[in-house]
Amino acid sequence: MQILEVEGNDERLDQYLSNKLNISRSKIQKLIKQEKILVNNKVEKMSYLVKNKDKIKIDSELDFSIKVEAKKIKLDILYEDDYLMIINKQSGMVVHPAPGHYDDTLVNALLYHLNIKASSNIRVGIVHRLDKDTSGVMMVAKNDDVLEKLSIMIKNKEVKRHYLALVEGIIGPDSGTIDAPIGRDKNNREKMVVTDINSKEAITHFKVLKRYTKNTLIECVLDTGRTHQIRVHMAYIGHPIVNDPVYNKNCHDEFGQLLHSKSIEFLHPISGKKMYFEVEEPQEFKRVLNDLENKIL
Repeated sequence: MQILEVEGNDERLDQYLSNKLNISRSKIQKLIKQEKILVNNKVEKMSYLVKNKDKIKIDSELDFSIKVEAKKIKLDILYEDDYLMIINKQSGMVVHPAPGHYDDTLVNALLYHLNIKASSNIRVGIVHRLDKDTSGVMMVAKNDDVLEKLSIMIKNKEVKRHYLALVEGIIGPDSGTIDAPIGRDKNNREKMVVTDINSKEAITHFKVLKRYTKNTLIECVLDTGRTHQIRVHMAYIGHPIVNDPVYNKNCHDEFGQLLHSKSIEFLHPISGKKMYFEVEEPQEFKRVLNDLENKIL
């Protein structure tokens, strides 16, 4: 564990560490989101203004020099220009390299598609991450400037993201809002949980699309983008997502949770043009819905 003592005042945490450690600001921001960086033994936002004598701990096991290699992997590209890409991520594809997935991720595929070498200073930016088994629309920034602009737009709720989810049980109200903070499960670091301890604000709006015999199809809109947010919130209210291997005890299929990023709408950060993209749910998702329809009939 590396420990730094701050000298100076009123500089953003991410900017301070980027300058001090000579690491890209986007990388520092990811580490802060992963709670790998603590200020005075607490998780702070990247916008936190450091104070003189603050003690900052950085996970010593992190490998800042890791090289991610390009690999030819098929991508479903919905849109692309000089600044960004919109892709339809397939269920089962991991977004970032991680233990067990170093060369078969979305980042590997993007590096190949954009002809970016591992040693290059050019980077691709994942604006909003989707879980491995969550399918659908994703934004990718082609440079740090566009990444920051899109990230600010998401923070300011200027990007509309709609998700489809099939959940267990029958939801009574036709719509609702779940406003419950999310943090890491202290007993299992792989899971997130609704908690007041080291948590962040999380707000999910949902609307019932159809009720089946024992399931409900809903559409979700996010005000925030916390890790596993929809999965955690739906489990929290007693309606976990069907086939969720982490938050549903009744998981029964290798396909993964029936959660799909259906559409995204925003103004292009450079041209200002209105952008809207929508994709259908995967065949496996459709097959489950068809089976439920047949049971009603």
